[in-house]
Amino acid sequence: MASQPRRGGVSLPERRGAKSGETSSGVIARLRGSPIVLRGRQAACDASFVAKKLLKSTGKAAWIAGTTFLVLVVPLIIQMDREQQLNELELQQASLLGTPSQPPK
Repeated sequence: MASQPRRGGVSLPERRGAKSGETSSGVIARLRGSPIVLRGRQAACDASFVAKKLLKSTGKAAWIAGTTFLVLVVPLIIQMDREQQLNELELQQASLLGTPSQPPK
């Protein structure tokens, strides 16, 4: 301890399972380069690409369906509701005036 003074930093002890010349990064590097891992990585990349494309096209289809509904169906629903209210008002007026009510056409 007194022979060489330390100059900053912390020295870590050797790993228990590490053999000379073989480190854990070497094992990881060999696994990373194996054909099975490479094929799995390529499959994951392909799956993510397809999922992104599917989400993009699904979003476009939802946008088209939503705007079509707003432009074509909502005005139809509003008009049908107005007609229903008008028929109910006519029936109510007819019952108040005492005239026989006609069934709605």
